Amino acid sequence: QVELVQSGGGSVEPGGSLRLSCAPSGLNFSLSYYTMAWFRQAPGNEREGVALIDDLDRVVYARPVKGRFTISQEIPRNTVYLDSTSLKTEDTATYYCAAYLGRTLVLQPSKFNYWGQGTQITVSS
Repeated sequence: QVELVQSGGGSVEPGGSLRLSCAPSGLNFSLSYYTMAWFRQAPGNEREGVALIDDLDRVVYARPVKGRFTISQEIPRNTVYLDSTSLKTEDTATYYCAAYLGRTLVLQPSKFNYWGQGTQITVSS
């Protein structure tokens, strides 16, 4: 069983920055075998992809966050990060960490097997 534990998030003014962390745990879990991703969902909207990173450190970003968000991972620590900068009100959403066993560059929720509990980011003045 894979459990994804998220931390970080919170409230920030437009233009601010926040970091999210995701620390997967489970028997024999290693980021070396997974593609990790962040998704987000705002009230009334479908869940949408934000960014992904595979075990080769290849990354994919959704267009709305490209140049502002950075996904990274520390494989020895089994931790994935999402650094968000220049935050906008439209970035307000619940953010989810997700894992796919294998390699993929497809940033679609249906591709991912395991999900974190969700973390709120609220951007407002």
